[in-house]
Amino acid sequence: MTMTNPLPVQTAPGKPPLLLADCGPDAEGWTAHHRRSIRGAVGHYGSLLIRGLGLRNHDQVAAVLRLIGGGNLIPEREAFAPRERFPSGLQSTTPWPANQQMCMHHEQSFASDVPGLMMFACLKAPSSGGATGVADGAAVLNALPRDLVERFEREGWVLARNYNDEIGASFADAFGTADHHAIEGYCRANAIEFQWQPDGGLRTWQRRSAVMTHTGTGRRSWFNQIAFLSEWTMDPDVREFLVDSYGPNGLPFTTLFGNGEPVGQGVVNLIADVYTAHTLREPWRPGDVLLVDNLRCAHSRDPYEGDREVLVGMAEPMRPAPPAPLPGRPG
Repeated sequence: MTMTNPLPVQTAPGKPPLLLADCGPDAEGWTAHHRRSIRGAVGHYGSLLIRGLGLRNHDQVAAVLRLIGGGNLIPEREAFAPRERFPSGLQSTTPWPANQQMCMHHEQSFASDVPGLMMFACLKAPSSGGATGVADGAAVLNALPRDLVERFEREGWVLARNYNDEIGASFADAFGTADHHAIEGYCRANAIEFQWQPDGGLRTWQRRSAVMTHTGTGRRSWFNQIAFLSEWTMDPDVREFLVDSYGPNGLPFTTLFGNGEPVGQGVVNLIADVYTAHTLREPWRPGDVLLVDNLRCAHSRDPYEGDREVLVGMAEPMRPAPPAPLPGRPG
C-alpha cells in the first residue's frame, strides 16, 4: 500500500513504526491536519506509535482519537471483564493482573462485528514493563505449521463460554442486558449457539474463521483468539480450581477446534511462541498514542510495575465473512 503525503515514520527492528509529532500545544489541530497521512501510515505498516502529542487528560485523548477514527468511538461487545466506560466513548483497558502477560489477540475476533481500528493512549506510564506489543497476522500465519493452519482453515475455531454470577463476566455484563429474550435475539443474529442452564447460567458456543483476507491489502492473516481465550492461558492454580469446582465443561471460557475437539496446551504454547517471535514493542511514555489495524495486527500487554493508565478507543466497525454453521454443539 502506498502512502499519500507520507510523514517521516521511523522504523527499527523489534519496534513498532514511530512518528514524532511536532505539534506544540495543539495536538488536536496537528492531528486534524495530518489525519490522512496518519491513516495512510497505519494502512502501510499495520500499526503506528505517535509520540509527542502531549496528551494529558481524557478530553484531549477523546478529541484526538475521534479525529483519527473518523467519528464516534464504538463500545465493546461480548465483554469478558467489565471495562470502565466514559461518556466520550473511551474505555479503560481490559482488567488483567499487572504481574501477568496478556496474550496476543485481535480485538473481538470472536464476534460478528469487529473494530477495524484500535487506538491506545497513555496518560500514565508504568515504572517498568507494560508495553502494548503488536504482531503482524500475515507473518504469524506464514510462521505457523502448515498442517495446523490448514486444519483451522477447514474447521474454524469455536469459543465456548459459561456465564454465571460467580466467575468471569455475567451475561448481563457481556450482552448489556439481563433480559433473556434480548440475549437470545442477539445470539441468533450473530451465529451464537446458546443454552440456558438449570442454575440460571448461560452457556454459549460460536464458531468463527481462524484466517481472513484483509480487504485493504489482500493479504491472508491469522485472525482469531484461539490462544488468548484458551483455558491454558489461565494461571495454572486458577484453572485447576475452576476445573475442580465447575468441571472441564464449566470454565468461563475456552477454545476448541471447529469439530468440538479441545485445543490442547501444546497448540496454545506453539501459537504463543510464534507470536513472541514476531512481537514489536516500545515502552510507553505519557502522551503516546498507538494505532493498530485490528484486522492486520494482534496486540498484547506485558506485565508491569507501578501505575499504568492507558485509554482505549475502538472505531470503524466491520463484519468479516460469516462463519460456517456449527456442525452440532461441541463439548
